[in-house]
Amino acid sequence: MGRFDSSTEAALAQIKSGQSDVAPLSLLDVATTIVTMASASNPVGVAVASSRLIASLKRLAAGKDESNLVYFAEALIDDLHRLSGSCDDMRRRIDELADSSGFGEAVENATLYITRTNVKNRLRRLARVIVNGVRDGDLQTENVDDMMRLSVTLSEEDVHVLRIVYEMQTDLLSTESQQRAHRVNQLTRRWQEWWNQHHLEYWGIQGLRFMNSSARLLGEGLVGPLPRSFAGSPTQNDLELSISGMRFYEHLREIATEDQQPQQM
Repeated sequence: MGRFDSSTEAALAQIKSGQSDVAPLSLLDVATTIVTMASASNPVGVAVASSRLIASLKRLAAGKDESNLVYFAEALIDDLHRLSGSCDDMRRRIDELADSSGFGEAVENATLYITRTNVKNRLRRLARVIVNGVRDGDLQTENVDDMMRLSVTLSEEDVHVLRIVYEMQTDLLSTESQQRAHRVNQLTRRWQEWWNQHHLEYWGIQGLRFMNSSARLLGEGLVGPLPRSFAGSPTQNDLELSISGMRFYEHLREIATEDQQPQQM
């Protein structure tokens, strides 16, 4: 991958080396201190314990953030390796990233989101959003930043529901001349067929979880509401894929194929 590859892996090695020098922290000790302080009556003892607790929590938080940074960096490098091997044009594009301010800003902004999750798949999504931005030649801050936020806030179930909508409807967004009324009629029929096949999977708590994910996707503007096509469906509306939802899912599609296997929700 050229000089970008060697410099990045060297930096990652330094992070790992620094991490190994940090003494491990005991979660049990921290929890015990909190319980002790809650029941303590000696103000002096509480003050001493409080200072130790704050120091321990700071070190604990820093350790978790550092672990997330390492995982994110590894995921980013792995994806860049795969993209580099896809064709000569991608290899040249990645070799030029060391001088790209857009790429540097994207990585810098990603560090803000790394602190918001400890879920490995979400960190992988974060890296994938940046790498697919490299692939598509689109690292504009507004576009990438919004996708990075969604990468660390949506759950696995949310992405699974978005996958259902995407696979059902993406072909309808490829024909710009199609009238909305015609598209809605097609979507209504498709949802009717889909619920006829799957409604038994979404009774009870499974239906509530599907409804929760639908509400989150609607709230983020990744889908829009349609009249409900099946009386027994758990949602008030069916879902229509938006342009934003299509673009976001396509930035995650490969991860979704690897990690988001269809599951009982």
